[in-house]
This record gives sequence, C-alpha cells and structure tokens, in this order.
Amino acid sequence: MQVLLAGVALVFQFEICFMKIASFNINGIKARTPALISWLKESNPDVALLQEIKSIDENFPRETFEDLGYNVETHGQKSFNGVAILSKYPLREVERGLPGDENDEQARWIEATICIPHEIKICCLYLPNGNPLPGPKYDYKLAWMDRLHLRAQELLRSEQTSLMAGDFNIIPQAEDAAVPEAWTDDALFKLESRTKFRKILNLGFSDAFRACNNGPGHYSFWDYQAGAWDQNDGIRIDHFLLSPGCADLLTDCKIDSVIRGREKPSDHVPIWVKLNVSIRNIVIIKPTKR
Repeated sequence: MQVLLAGVALVFQFEICFMKIASFNINGIKARTPALISWLKESNPDVALLQEIKSIDENFPRETFEDLGYNVETHGQKSFNGVAILSKYPLREVERGLPGDENDEQARWIEATICIPHEIKICCLYLPNGNPLPGPKYDYKLAWMDRLHLRAQELLRSEQTSLMAGDFNIIPQAEDAAVPEAWTDDALFKLESRTKFRKILNLGFSDAFRACNNGPGHYSFWDYQAGAWDQNDGIRIDHFLLSPGCADLLTDCKIDSVIRGREKPSDHVPIWVKLNVSIRNIVIIKPTKR
C-alpha cells in the first residue's frame, strides 16, 4: 500500500507472520524428554509452556532444548510441580511465583515477555488439583485462584497483550467431561472452583479453545487408570485464557490428542494457539520528479 504525504511516498509492507504457542503438562521431564523432543520437532511451536516438570532448575536438561533453538526459563521444584517456558524468541521480565503469598513455596507460576515479533506477556501456570476435599488442599486451590484473579486484573489494567496458559485443573462445563457425573464431588468440577474460573473469564479473558471449537468430545487429560484413553473417558482441564488484545490475534486453537496414544505418554496432551502477529514495515520513498 502506498500513501502520498507531504511530497513523500510511504510504502507499507505487511509480512504475514503466525506465532504458535503451546502448553503441555509433561508429568515429569526425566521420563518424558524423548517424547517431548519428538513432539517439539513435529509440532514446531515457537513457544512451549511446560507444567509438572518435577525437577529442580539445575537438573532440567536445558541444553537439550537450547540445541533445538529455544531459550529456556524454569521455575523448578524437586519431585513435584515445576513450570518452564521454551521460546524461540528472546524473553525478558521473567518472574517466578504467583504474587500474593510470600510463604507459598510451590513452583506453579512463571511469566515472561516475548520481545519479537509482537510483544506478548506469557504466563505459564500449574493450578493446584485441590483433592481431597474438604481439607487444606482444596482451601489452597481456592486461595491460589483468588491470587490468580488478582494477577489477571493486573494484566488487564496494564493493557499489555497477554495470555495465561497451562494445566488449570478445572473442568469448566459438563460438556468438557466424557462422564461429568463421575466428577461431581471432585475439586476439578466443584461449583466453587468453576465459579472462580468463570470470574476470571468475566474480567475480559477469552477461553481460546471455546472461541474456536464447539460441542463435547474435546479433552486434554485421560487418567492412566481404568482404560480411560481406550474408552475416550477424558476431561478438558488445560486452557489458554487470552486478554482482549491477544484474542484479537487468535486464528486457531487445537488439542493434539493423538499424542496420548504414543509410547510412554503423559496423561495430558498439548494444546496450542496460533496468533496472527503480522509485521508492518514502513519504507519511505521520495517520488521522482516529472
């Protein structure tokens, strides 16, 4: 596109560029490294957000993923929890731990800003399971969600393009479970848990998967027990929540369910979004004299 302005021609050049961001609860980096490498090479996400790495930072095989072209940031914990960001783009403003409780030592939150080609605040989370309930684990889940709500408000107030993604351990609606009645008394499906999740959406965040896909039968987790995978007895608990500015960039969101049927799988599968981050270049050209 060319625009004449004060005797100078401005030529706008648009480069269509898509960014693929994935989230994957790998259920232990030590057991899942070969499968994770295979999936990264196959799916080729620009950014991969990992949950349940179950490793301290020093033991995470960062060189393995740096060799694949990723910058690596981790927030690890021995044997439990742990989150990580793998990014082909530079990362800055890396923060570890969800604000709001200085005594919380569980490694469940890491955030960073992707610098190019489109600045986006990326938040990777592993929300507490909450079972059994009632009890301290469910109380911790609800308190953690209150802190998440506050961080979500801060992200929106900043007006920065942002997303929160990971294993939320929340089944949003009955259609997100193959057998919803089996989860009635579970922390993942209790009304109080789902209400807190809904309140975050009501702030202005979008459930990326539901923005692109309708109806039942879409799951991201199948238990290792009772032949859940073979019977497709799954639930959808891994989510991408997008700020309004990020939702405007959304072009697709899918769940890579086929991964669950491969050798030594995690009980979760990857979910990913594709964002249109087109780049505009301005070229100034002086018009020739006639």
